[in-house]
Amino acid sequence: MWHPNEYMEKLYAGITPAECFQAETQQDWRSWRERLRKRFVELLGGIPKGLPELEPVLLESVDCGAYLRQRIQLQTYAGLFMPVYLLLPKERKERTAAVIACHGHGYGSKDLVGLTATGEEKTGEVGYQKNFAVELVKKGFIVAAPELLGFGDRKLTEDADAANSCKRLSTFLLAIGQTMAGYRVVEMLRCLDYLLTRDDVDADRIGTMGISGGGLVSSFAAAIDDRFAAVVVSGYTNTFHASILSIDHCVDNYVPGLSLVADMPDLIGLIAPRPLLIEAGTRDPIFPEPAVREAVDKLRRIYRLLAAEDDLELDLFEGGHEISGQVAYDWLQRVLAAD
Repeated sequence: MWHPNEYMEKLYAGITPAECFQAETQQDWRSWRERLRKRFVELLGGIPKGLPELEPVLLESVDCGAYLRQRIQLQTYAGLFMPVYLLLPKERKERTAAVIACHGHGYGSKDLVGLTATGEEKTGEVGYQKNFAVELVKKGFIVAAPELLGFGDRKLTEDADAANSCKRLSTFLLAIGQTMAGYRVVEMLRCLDYLLTRDDVDADRIGTMGISGGGLVSSFAAAIDDRFAAVVVSGYTNTFHASILSIDHCVDNYVPGLSLVADMPDLIGLIAPRPLLIEAGTRDPIFPEPAVREAVDKLRRIYRLLAAEDDLELDLFEGGHEISGQVAYDWLQRVLAAD
């Protein structure tokens, strides 16, 4: 009788997000998007002014046959550095489409580029992320795979033997009025800034694909920055109530006050009318299928209002919390085609 379950349900039921999508005209949509984007950025912790030069440094270059695998270092915030894997197809045009690939929980960006946690080539199971950066470079894309803060080589020193530093970093940032989601989104935009400096990247054809927590980063970054031309969100699209507020999730998913402003479909809906593919497994235990369908129905309302319903796709595949790619890779090729 003392369990707070019923109280928590009533508490959530009493919330009406201030910026829930209700637009009936395109002018309503423009006003809604402007308001929500501004508030969203504020809740994430803001985008700092006067960010430092990127100062890219080449750390290594490995010939992988049909492509080169480079690792570079970028300065994201003053004194904070991020390693990024670059996969460069050897046969590419003068201006090539690019995709930023965002990993989810695990051992970081090495997992996306076919390496083990210690840097050796994978020989066994590929894991739930299925080397998807490698699959993308095979499709002819220049691929950037950033190491998200708190994972892999970017864990705190005291967490060297832990899976990640999400809890320590997230709670530290929350205590100073910042968020882990905000930091990762800003670093994602810095990775985009870097791609835009490259002569071999077509600035009009840069997409992003992320899985799980990487789906959060990809979708949130594209929601506030129109420079992303296309987005694939895998293993994340849902409602807040059915996922991170009902099922145990890492603290890095939480942004104080966000549910008072918008639900997840509203935030992802800020990507419209740009091409958006939602990829989800029917047996995903932490982002359940019924709420995927509910979220996509809400997204369709936005795309329909903008006469862009054909630019929203759902790949609901038989599987769990994992990358599929059966639709996504060819879809990205199509929507980021040169013509």
